[in-house]
Amino acid sequence: MSKKDKNVDVESNVEDPLNDTPQTEELSVEEQLQEDLGKEKDKFLRLFAEFENYKKRTIKERMDLFKTAGQEVILSLLPVLDDFDRALNEIIKSDEKDLIEGVKLIRNKFKNTLESKGLEEVTVEKGDVFNADLHEAITQIPAPSDDLKGKIVDVIEKGYKLGDKVIRFPKVITGS
Repeated sequence: MSKKDKNVDVESNVEDPLNDTPQTEELSVEEQLQEDLGKEKDKFLRLFAEFENYKKRTIKERMDLFKTAGQEVILSLLPVLDDFDRALNEIIKSDEKDLIEGVKLIRNKFKNTLESKGLEEVTVEKGDVFNADLHEAITQIPAPSDDLKGKIVDVIEKGYKLGDKVIRFPKVITGS
């Protein structure tokens, strides 16, 4: 080897400390890739969380739908239950015990069937405080006594709930 060739070999083996651009670019590309990966992970996690919330919401909506699926049928049967109550009140005035027992039996069976489907009676009694969120006022009459002012004087029609939802508000008369 000639002296000139040796110099070339030495120069090719020594790295130039001022020429760092290839390493810097490589690190910045690596950093850029890390940053992109972080952004994509964040997008994925957000999308996954959004999807999980969607699943929970649809499951809840579905359960609510199943709970109140028979609401229209039950609403259409409530007047029949009211008629049983009225018939029972009139039949009690008679002396026919077998007839009274028969109507009670049919009414209780019908009511128990509706209750097994989730129907609950909203309990309202005379003297309860009127609440516009829970009761439907049909009319106001002068209170028979001072302690009934602003309170329920009479219950015209019973109210019912299906699950947590009121499907028919009790119709009441309030005292003024």
